[in-house]
Amino acid sequence: METIIETNSPDETLEAGRQLGLLAKPGDIYTLNGDLGVGKTVFTQGVAKGLGVTEHVNSPTFTIVQVYDSGRLPFYHFDVYRIGDVEEMEEIGYEDYFFGDGICMVEWAQLIAELIPQQATKITIEKNLEKGFDYRKITIESEI
Repeated sequence: METIIETNSPDETLEAGRQLGLLAKPGDIYTLNGDLGVGKTVFTQGVAKGLGVTEHVNSPTFTIVQVYDSGRLPFYHFDVYRIGDVEEMEEIGYEDYFFGDGICMVEWAQLIAELIPQQATKITIEKNLEKGFDYRKITIESEI
């Protein structure tokens, strides 16, 4: 199933993420792809808000994974942009996160595609400057 959401401001992108967070279930894995500066972190902050996470959410670029436990489900936010090898994922014990009771958001997931379970929901955020500076097209593809 494919869902397309169009937003015209960072607040709308945040709200789209929040709606996804409200629907998230234990074990959900989301891959998040898009160019630098497209709004991946804003969308992720929305997901966290929908989960009830109270901590400030930012991109874990230098730590690979950030864990948030204050919401209704544990939230594992991965940013694998700087990962050199999939072995780094094994070193941090990614399987405990991917197959645990929380939800995972994996930015730049195409870099570790071989580790992503088939049932993961794929999210792509794109800009289209012809439709405005803040316009975003959010495509959500799921098996269900």
